[in-house]
Amino acid sequence: MSLVHPREVWRAALHLCAAAVVFVHNHPSGDPAPSQEDIEITRRLKETGDMLGIRVLDHVVLGDDGRFFSFSDRGLL
Repeated sequence: MSLVHPREVWRAALHLCAAAVVFVHNHPSGDPAPSQEDIEITRRLKETGDMLGIRVLDHVVLGDDGRFFSFSDRGLL
């Protein structure tokens, strides 16, 4: 488990004057199903992105064997 704060996540996007971002991280367990923490941080990042004028296009969680979970594909963004 690793905790992130929106200000740390947005630093590079702001520096690069990004119009949109895609967040990607892996689950060492190999199971790409999002945790409750993944769902909460995605909500917070979407909210702060909206305030900054930067679109969150997707948040992808990578697992083993090419499996992944896309928040966008599941209608969660």
